[in-house]
Amino acid sequence: MSEIIQKPPVAAIATPIGEGGIAVIRVSGKEAFQKVQSCFRGRDLTKADSHTVHFGRIVKKDGLIVDEVLATIFRSPKSYTGEDTVEISCHGGVLVTQQVLETVLEQGVKAAQPGEFTQRAFLNGKLDLDQAEAVADLIHAKSIKAVDAANQQLEGKLGEHIKTFRQQIIDATAMIELELDFIEEDVEFANKEQLRKLLADLILEISKLLDTYETGRLVRDGIKTVFIGKPNAGKSTLLNTLVGTDRAIVTEIAGTTRDTIDADWNFEGLLFKLIDTAGLRDTDDRIEAEGVKRSRKAFQEADLVVFLKDLSHILDSTERKEIADFQQHASETPFLLVGTKLDLSGSVNESEQEERIQFDLKISALQGENIDHLKKMMKDRALESKDYDTSSLLVTSSRHRDALQKAREHVQRAIDGLDQGLTGDFLSIDLRSALQELGSITGEITNEHILDSIFSRFCIGK
Repeated sequence: MSEIIQKPPVAAIATPIGEGGIAVIRVSGKEAFQKVQSCFRGRDLTKADSHTVHFGRIVKKDGLIVDEVLATIFRSPKSYTGEDTVEISCHGGVLVTQQVLETVLEQGVKAAQPGEFTQRAFLNGKLDLDQAEAVADLIHAKSIKAVDAANQQLEGKLGEHIKTFRQQIIDATAMIELELDFIEEDVEFANKEQLRKLLADLILEISKLLDTYETGRLVRDGIKTVFIGKPNAGKSTLLNTLVGTDRAIVTEIAGTTRDTIDADWNFEGLLFKLIDTAGLRDTDDRIEAEGVKRSRKAFQEADLVVFLKDLSHILDSTERKEIADFQQHASETPFLLVGTKLDLSGSVNESEQEERIQFDLKISALQGENIDHLKKMMKDRALESKDYDTSSLLVTSSRHRDALQKAREHVQRAIDGLDQGLTGDFLSIDLRSALQELGSITGEITNEHILDSIFSRFCIGK
C-alpha cells in the first residue's frame, strides 16, 4: 500500500438525482470531518470512531435546518478513497439533496469533478488503474455479461495477468543485464535458448489474452445489429417484436422509416443494439435518400447484419443480386438472411415462388412464428467466430488492447534481435519498452493525460 496523500476535501452527490427515499452526499479529503462538523448538529464527528453512523441535522450558518441526516464516518486509510471520508445520507429529492450539498460546499469544500473520488482511490493505492476503469464499466453496464466482465476486472484478474507478464520480462531482462555487467570479462550468463523460450511463451500468453478482445468488446459495448432490406420488408415490426414495445413506427406506406432507429435489447445476458434502417431503394425524396445513405453507413459499422426479405413478394433477379452484393460486402461481418411475413407468403403463386436462394430462417414477426429461433440464431451467428467464455477473463478496453499489442511487438523485436545475434543492451531496450506498456495498464507507469482521459468517463460522485 502506497502512502496515503490527503488532498483538500471535495464533495458530490453520489446517488442518482431525482425523487427517492435516500440520497448520499460524499465528502472526502483532509479535514473532511471538521468541514462537515461545522454544519452538522449532533455527535462530534471529529471524535467519532471509523465505520460508525451518527444521527444529526445539517444546518446553515443562520441556524436554518436543511434536513435530518445520518453521517457515516470512514477514517483514513479504511475508506474508498483512502482519505478521511464522510457519507451524508439525507432524504431523497432534487431540492433537498442539492441544499445539503450546497451547505457542505459553503464550509470551504470544493465540488468534486467526474471520477475524482475513484482517481483519489487509485492515487492512494486502493485500486490499480485497470480496476478503477472497471468501476466505470460496472456503472455503465447494460447487460449481465457486461457486469460479469467488469467484476472480473474489478477483482484484479487482469492485473494478476499483467503482473505475471511483467515478472517474466523482468526475469528475462535480469538474465541479459547480468551478462552486460560482466561483458569485459567475456563471461556469458544468458542461456540463449532458455531466454528465447521464455519470451516466446510470453508472446503466446499475451496473444491468448488479446484473442478475447473482440468478444470483450461485444460484451461491454453491445452487439451492433443492423436490420436492412427493401421498404416494407418488416424491419420495424421485427425491432418492435424483439424489444416488446412500439419503438419504430409501422405502416404499409413504403419509406415510413426515414432515419436509423436504435433500441437496446437484452438476450441471455448479452446486449444487442438493434438498428432499424430506412428501406433500400432509389428515391428522389432528399430526406429518404439521406436515410438510405445512413442505412448503408450503419451496415458498414455493424457487428451483425440481418437482411430481411418480404416473402409475400416474388424474389426477382434485381433483389437476388442486391442480396448477393450485401453478403459479399459484409465480408467477415456475421450475416443472416431472413424471410419475413411468412404468414402472408401463401398469397404468392407457388409457381412464382421459386427462390433459388438459401434463407437462414423464415419468420412472421407479427404472429411470433420462429422468433425464439431467430433470437438464438442471432446470438450464435454474432459470436460464431469468437471465443465466448465469460467465465474466463475478457479484455474489454481498447486502451488495454493497444498496450498489450505494443508490448507483444516489443517482445517480438527482442526475440528477432536475439536470433540476429544483437548484444544484450539492444535487447534490453525492447524489453524495457514492453514493461512500460504493460505498466500503463495497471497504472504502475502512467501520466496525467492518461488519467484525465480515463476518469472523465466517470459520473460525478464516483
